Amino acid sequence: MRTMAEDFGRLRMLLAALLLAFGTLTLAAPAFAQQQAAPPAAAQAPGTGQIQPGAQAASGGLTRALDDMSGDGRPLSLSLQILVLMSLLTVLPSLVLMMTSFTRIIIVLSLLRQAMGLSQTPPNQVLVGLALFLSMFVMRPAIDQISASAYTPYGQGQISIEEAISRSGKVFHGFMAKQTRQSDLALFQGLANAPAFRSTEDIPFSILLPAFVTSELKTAFQIGFMIFLPFLIIDLVVASTLMALGMMMLSPTIISMPFKLLLFVLVDGWALTMGSLAGSFAT
Repeated sequence: MRTMAEDFGRLRMLLAALLLAFGTLTLAAPAFAQQQAAPPAAAQAPGTGQIQPGAQAASGGLTRALDDMSGDGRPLSLSLQILVLMSLLTVLPSLVLMMTSFTRIIIVLSLLRQAMGLSQTPPNQVLVGLALFLSMFVMRPAIDQISASAYTPYGQGQISIEEAISRSGKVFHGFMAKQTRQSDLALFQGLANAPAFRSTEDIPFSILLPAFVTSELKTAFQIGFMIFLPFLIIDLVVASTLMALGMMMLSPTIISMPFKLLLFVLVDGWALTMGSLAGSFAT
């Protein structure tokens, strides 16, 4: 059984991986915008002799971007680099929401609470906590892959920050591509007037990210609809019974809520909901 320290270690690993992926997201977007006007250029990874595609070459400009910010080509001082890093940390909540399974999970849990007629139970803090740790469970293969291929080698000084960003971006890119519908990709590809992509690896983050979020919203509402159905039937039965008895002044919610809770407990609803959410991300 894993200890609490291991769970917090995985949470720290997820945040570090998202921070590395942010470099790919911010630096790859301008590079792909330039590729629409000019053929994609290949970059050679220093010390490897291998040619990297445009997205990897774009992520390799993190150090060059920091150097250019100084104005004279010299690297930024340590204090300024810390300031840039702290600025990047402010976007981590958005990355957690938009680049992982968190969006689908929190929406389904919110719809479940509304379907049961409970306004503040469980409270928002509990729902967010459930969604966060379930997201850690769903993202565990990606976290382990980033830890083995990017985080650990970079911590040991075996690879540069550019290579760590590139490898982390590949993992998140692959996860989002598997969960994104082709129709949503085609929608944003057409809006961006982008050419057809030969493979999923060629899709830029500027197109993949909004398509992924759109797919997650659609999937979350589909799951929420299926959750609403049994509770809706209970509401209809209770409302019809009260109408037949002439008790029109009595709120059907007061009567139906205990039956909803009883039904949810008898079918082990939390286990079914969590299992269905985790299974919906299976590849």
